[in-house]
This record gives sequence, structure tokens and C-alpha cells, in this order.
Amino acid sequence: MSFFNQRGIFLQLLSPSIVAPQEAQVSMQLARKELVWDAENQVQTETLVDSIFVTAVSSDAGKTFSIRTLNKDVDGDGDIDADDKAKLLALAKAYASIVNP
Repeated sequence: MSFFNQRGIFLQLLSPSIVAPQEAQVSMQLARKELVWDAENQVQTETLVDSIFVTAVSSDAGKTFSIRTLNKDVDGDGDIDADDKAKLLALAKAYASIVNP
């Protein structure tokens, strides 16, 4: 996250296991950065707030993904629905297709 953008998405592509070589997992963390005053040390620090973690799993080497549960509105329209899941699934698929992240 930069100084100008207080929102961020952290992505990690997890390696397939020996047991399931076609499995791909994308771990996603969505968060907002907030500046906080640390009175004890007299410094301003950055902390991540409103953080959510989602893991998208693929059993066909990243062609399609699924997310079991989603408990947070990620697109800001006020409800948790299929649109939220679709956006995260598209993000996981796009990230898994990047060869050298």
C-alpha cells in the first residue's frame, strides 16, 4: 500500500502438494491501512484494519476456482452476494495465471 492509497490486496499463490498436483490455492488478504498514534513510543505507526482473509481453491490447475464461505461485503454495495464472490474468483484466476508475480 502506498501513502496515497489506503486500501490493499495481498495475494499469495500456494504451491500444489504431492497428494494433489493439480490443486492451486490463492490466499487473499484485503485490508485498509490506518495511521495510529503510539503514545508510549511517541511515534505514528501504520496498522491494517478491516482485514479479511479468503482462500480460493482450484482442482484443475487454476482454470476454475471456488470459495467456500464469504462473510464480508467486498464490493461495497451493502450486501454479501454472488457478485462479491465473482470478483474474488476473477482476482484469484487472474493472479494464478501470472507466470512471474
